[in-house]
Amino acid sequence: MISNETTFLGYRRENGRVGVRNHVIVLPVDDISNAAAEAVANNIKGAMALPHPYGRLQFGADLELHFRTLIGTGSNPNVAAVVVIGIEPAWTKLVADGIAKTGKPVHSFSISQNGDHETIMKASKAARELVQFASEKQREECPISELWVSTKCGESDTTSGCGANPTVGNAFDKLYGVGATLVFGETSELTGGEHLVAARCATPDVKEEFMKLFNSYQDMINRHKTSDLSDSQPTKGNIAGGLTTIEEKALGNIQKIGKKCKVDGVLDYAETPTAPGLWFMQSSSAAAEMVTLCAAAGYVVHFFPTGQGNIVGNPILPVIKICANPRTVRTMGEHIDVDTSGLLQREMNMDGAGDQLLECMLRTANGRLTAAEALGHREFVLTRLYESA
Repeated sequence: MISNETTFLGYRRENGRVGVRNHVIVLPVDDISNAAAEAVANNIKGAMALPHPYGRLQFGADLELHFRTLIGTGSNPNVAAVVVIGIEPAWTKLVADGIAKTGKPVHSFSISQNGDHETIMKASKAARELVQFASEKQREECPISELWVSTKCGESDTTSGCGANPTVGNAFDKLYGVGATLVFGETSELTGGEHLVAARCATPDVKEEFMKLFNSYQDMINRHKTSDLSDSQPTKGNIAGGLTTIEEKALGNIQKIGKKCKVDGVLDYAETPTAPGLWFMQSSSAAAEMVTLCAAAGYVVHFFPTGQGNIVGNPILPVIKICANPRTVRTMGEHIDVDTSGLLQREMNMDGAGDQLLECMLRTANGRLTAAEALGHREFVLTRLYESA
């Protein structure tokens, strides 16, 4: 289906990275700037606000992650330009300066000592100019090796581990072979299968880094004086779908990294990889959080296999849904981009399913909206490490 000669039509950004969407976003630094950001997006057709509930009284590693996620979101190649709005000048400038390092146009506005009216007026003018700037951007032919693809599964069931997740694994093997940049994560959902991932690490150093991150998650569970995740892992939806233990869920989850890929590196939350290959990212298993982290890390297309039917999307990262459960395809078909239920009905083989996903990926990269995009799913959920000060 794909080879080193395969190309897609992408937007070449100022720093050389390639995106598959051309968004202008209005990015609030903190929760109390959401109203101003949404007012600007309401004023300017083509600008999109990304409201969220955080950004005040955070500190330490939690605050660093907050900034890294916001800066990464604005830096994502699917974003052409950014308007940053915050209450305080210092933090607003910090986020804007971080995004500006990519070379893309960024304007920032602080509400303190200015108020909403003046901020919204000035930011709306800037957003209008940026939307017109972005509208002149043209797609160009780009090699498949420049595509960055992330994955996360959700609402898994028995058909996930047997059908949808291995489909992603088949596609990842093929993308790995042509030099694409890939990522997986969901730290909690590797529990009981972490040794299998460790065995796939490319070097002893990578294996050590991976186990360090995995063990830090286990330490967090122990600090909360519980080793019982049964209220959340597996979820009620997983159990209804036939998964009875976290180990069963982990074995299905690991199918997404294929059979040929090596784990070439390890990333902290929302961290950007430094080379092609397959990367593991420390991340939540919550769907919207994980996809948001992938977007902040710079990924431009996302594979999302689901069994029971997860409907998550993202404002800037197109989410491709893959499902092998015929009932879900029938009852929630508007959310499914790739139907691989033929695998379990022996109407297709795994290689054909992987090729079907890659075909959908190329169409998405070339501009076709995913089901989540067409339905307006724009879940943008930041990861918090601990409570506010």
